Amino acid sequence: MGRETEMMYRRKLNVEELNRISVKEFREAPKIPLVVVLDNVRSRHNIGSVFRTCDAFRVEEIILCGIAAPPPDAEIHKTALGAEDSVKWRYFAEPISAIKELKTNGYTVFSIEQTRNSLSLETLTLDRRGRYAVILGHEVHGVQQEVVDASDNCIEIPQYGTKHSLNVSVTAGIVIWDFFKQLSE
Repeated sequence: MGRETEMMYRRKLNVEELNRISVKEFREAPKIPLVVVLDNVRSRHNIGSVFRTCDAFRVEEIILCGIAAPPPDAEIHKTALGAEDSVKWRYFAEPISAIKELKTNGYTVFSIEQTRNSLSLETLTLDRRGRYAVILGHEVHGVQQEVVDASDNCIEIPQYGTKHSLNVSVTAGIVIWDFFKQLSE
């Protein structure tokens, strides 16, 4: 393959070639059975990033709790780039109320947190017929202990460096991708 042919082979696609669906089509499209709960996530940039990731992997819904700001918000929009319009979302003042509702509706609820006996994400096996919720916490304090206690279990991402945590939006991307791989048809 010549250099010019090789360069054309790896040519970046333009927006039209990506064949993205409209917001209306997204809302009507099947979703993976996953709800993402943000427990007091303070950064609007992180919230926007989670919206964008949830759009990319057709997550069913985002639940914002506590100090997690809801759309519309200019800072959320900077990173969500419109995903706040496509992904269904709700707000609960208290995450415990959201957890109770999710459990009543048959969801298995996981806090994404390092705890005694937490499950390693790499060993997690999901039932494709199940419904799931994952809770991501505050950038400094993580998921509140009462929320951890109300969860069915906890998941942690294995880490091998000197730091003990990842940014909440990075964590969301890793966890949502893993759930998507296991739950998508």
